[in-house]
Amino acid sequence: MDIGPQELLILAIVLLVVFGGSQIPKLAKNLGSAQAEFKKGLAEASAASKQATAATPAAATTTTAATDADQPTTTS
Repeated sequence: MDIGPQELLILAIVLLVVFGGSQIPKLAKNLGSAQAEFKKGLAEASAASKQATAATPAAATTTTAATDADQPTTTS
């Protein structure tokens, strides 16, 4: 679904009617600052995740030896 120039024009007209001409710049500024804050939060979360992953040692694999109790018994 592509948004063409006609759709953008309709959207702009609807925004002007709903918010008024004086509110559009304030709305755009708030939207831009919210987007910047979101990106900053994503970067911080990514850095914290990488740091936590690097600090956690890999899980050691353990092997167990087979014993006679582990073997199935056969009766004839």
